[in-house]
Amino acid sequence: MKHINTILSGDCRDVMKSLPDNFVSACITDPPYNYEFIGHKWNDDEIKRRMERVKDSRTLVKNIPYGSGLSGGVRNQRWYKKNRDNILEYQNWCFEWAKELFRISKPGATTLVFNSTRTIAHVQIALENAGFYTRDIIVYRRSSGIPKGINMQQNLEQKGYINSTDWEGWHSCLLNEWEAICVVQKPLQNNYTETLIEYGTGLFFTKKQGGGFQSNILENLKRDKVPDFNIHCTVKPLDLMKKLVEIFVPRVEGSIVIDPFAGSGTTLVAAKEAGIDYIGIELESSYIEIIEKRLNSTTVSLKNHSLF
Repeated sequence: MKHINTILSGDCRDVMKSLPDNFVSACITDPPYNYEFIGHKWNDDEIKRRMERVKDSRTLVKNIPYGSGLSGGVRNQRWYKKNRDNILEYQNWCFEWAKELFRISKPGATTLVFNSTRTIAHVQIALENAGFYTRDIIVYRRSSGIPKGINMQQNLEQKGYINSTDWEGWHSCLLNEWEAICVVQKPLQNNYTETLIEYGTGLFFTKKQGGGFQSNILENLKRDKVPDFNIHCTVKPLDLMKKLVEIFVPRVEGSIVIDPFAGSGTTLVAAKEAGIDYIGIELESSYIEIIEKRLNSTTVSLKNHSLF
């Protein structure tokens, strides 16, 4: 079948238009987060541009500068307007690709979208506006970094305030130890049973290895040692993506998982290992080379099987 087990090159908003209605069974994707979004394309050249202009490592998030004046500056009316405009433009951009994703998704198909804790609500709204309805927010608990904000005691000490110790422990942010995964679903065909029989979608696999019911908190997943050829700046752990594929991608004949922001291809690698068909879309050509190299070295460890 055309497009199956391939990586399509281009902007997913355009590429998805070539795919038929009610085609994919699930989507797991990690789109660009809302760091310096306005007026820029999120590609390798743009990342390099931001890296070159960064002056302070504290403005980096996973090696990506915030930029656009949103990480600092005077918190005046102009700053808050710029921040608001940035978020709304990001939300509108999410809506643009979400409406195409909705069209190509089968009834009952589940979509999972990673995002930051600060903007996940806007991603959720964009997906809902496109026609999906929200099912959950998954917490992916990961290793934490250094809080990126103002330590007020140190700030006051540098300014010569004598009572700076009164503000010991006060900071402008919390330690960020988790990422959000928005879980939405295309409306069912009447009910879960009819949707399952007609499309093989609609349900989650909740049986945990060793017993118990699957939680919406994912933690204690090992991080991968990224090979030198993988230059992508935000590679998700393979074990994480394998877990999401296990829970949310139906293991039935004709099941297809799509990743419209394939990046270095971790979703696709996880799908191939599980014996599930996939479609990847990626704008940056250098990342497509990485994906193909990873897929070529991936073997199927779990045969795809029909549950019917």
